Amino acid sequence: MDTLLLEHGNALIALVAVAAGLSVALVAWLLSRAVAEVPAEDRSYKDAPPLGFRLVWYPIHWISYFIEPLMSARRHGLILAQLRQAGLDYTVTPPQMVAARVIGASLVALLCWWGIDTFDTARDGEAGFPLTLYAQVMGGGALLGFFYPSFWLRDLMKARRSELLKTLPFYLDIITLCVEAGLNLQGALNQAVAKGPKGVLRAEIQRVLRDIRAGKARADAMRAMADRLNEPNVTHFITAVIQAERMGMNLGPVLRAQADQRRTERFARAEKLAMEAPVKMLFPLIAFIFPCTFIVLFFPIVMKFMHPGV
Repeated sequence: MDTLLLEHGNALIALVAVAAGLSVALVAWLLSRAVAEVPAEDRSYKDAPPLGFRLVWYPIHWISYFIEPLMSARRHGLILAQLRQAGLDYTVTPPQMVAARVIGASLVALLCWWGIDTFDTARDGEAGFPLTLYAQVMGGGALLGFFYPSFWLRDLMKARRSELLKTLPFYLDIITLCVEAGLNLQGALNQAVAKGPKGVLRAEIQRVLRDIRAGKARADAMRAMADRLNEPNVTHFITAVIQAERMGMNLGPVLRAQADQRRTERFARAEKLAMEAPVKMLFPLIAFIFPCTFIVLFFPIVMKFMHPGV
């Protein structure tokens, strides 16, 4: 009887092992088929992705292929507008951005699981960390990894906007001087690119010049620049230039007025930041500096009260 049970038990274990092997093989086959269906991406006209994207680029590309049909047109357009403001519209597509969020959530969740498992030193017969703690830590890590690309994109947009507002008056001065010296607007833009500092605005003006050389109307190329940057100061400048050209006005006074206004706005922003500095320093003073000062001042007094005879 025992021999019969042992034989049946061995057969059952063998069947379970075969079924598990076939399941793993089937999953691997399905994954390989899914990966094989993803076409190669043509990046001949695109910029290199950021470093974090390059490290996991192939999973991002594969997942984005299956995410793209599920994205709504509104969501696609919203992410594309953000990528344009961040200067990544020829680097990363909206489905790839969503895939990066999925990959980030998975990687951070696995990293959190590895970290908490490292600190779980329980052995056989000992109680280790509960599963709820694993789930909570991994869930928090997944949320952090999922939203981190959005935070990074928002910070990049803020940095580009700050740099744009800082360099805009300088470029307007160069364009104004060139127009007043007798150059047309396209020649003035060429001189601004040649003499201006590197940055967001220089790259955008170069893109406008490339569009014009490719046959696009100058007004349309400049409107496309305003749409990409989505900055009111740039939009006002481009609108004023297009209206002045359409009405046959002299561009010199219009550009001079735009440059003076942008410079005044830059000084106003600097004054606003300077006035906000004391308010922003209030919390660090209360939370960190004042307690240390009080400890230094009152420690000798407290010691005198505790040991009056010393």
